[in-house]
Amino acid sequence: MALVDLQADQPLSEKVAFRIREMLIQGRFTPGEKLSEHQVAGQFGISRNTLREVFRLLTSQGLLTHIPNRGVFVVSPDESAVMDIYRVRWVIQKGAIQAASRGHPALARMKALTHEADAARSRNDWQQVGTVNMEFHRAMVSLCDSPRLSLCFDLVLAELRLVFGLLEYTAHLHEPYIELNIGLLQLIEEEKTADAVAFLETYLLRSERSVLAAMQRKKG
Repeated sequence: MALVDLQADQPLSEKVAFRIREMLIQGRFTPGEKLSEHQVAGQFGISRNTLREVFRLLTSQGLLTHIPNRGVFVVSPDESAVMDIYRVRWVIQKGAIQAASRGHPALARMKALTHEADAARSRNDWQQVGTVNMEFHRAMVSLCDSPRLSLCFDLVLAELRLVFGLLEYTAHLHEPYIELNIGLLQLIEEEKTADAVAFLETYLLRSERSVLAAMQRKKG
């Protein structure tokens, strides 16, 4: 996996940690999955020492957990994590709406992603619909033009994708938001900030309740 699109002076461990976060956002790891040092080091062409630093970084970010004498595992978020994820989403994404400016390139990116989501739905590819939805919200946060906020939000997205990974069937959790994303984007483009914030509040509350209900059904 190429690392050439990241900053050349960035430590290798941070580059690999970035790639693993991307893979988490794309749904390429499952919650609770044990990570093999040998396989992951070979995949990225790095030493065991570098890999351990990668694992340390991702553990400090709450995406991996180290269990003594057992190894390193992908986290399995619980209901309290979901509620906190949505608290963070509300604060950051509300700020993104308020920071939005006419003609910002993120708006074009968001529009393109709504078309990608619709195309994935037509193929019944719900894994991809989920990935595109993550990218839509990531693009929305880039309206803030803040690398720090974007990094924080990436961690939230990675953990949220693991929440979806706990559930067996997610089409009903993704499909309504294809149209809702279009509606949210329209309000932002029209600079109806108050309406967009109110829309987002309802949107996130609905999403949070749906995810928590799905988690309860899974447990039952």
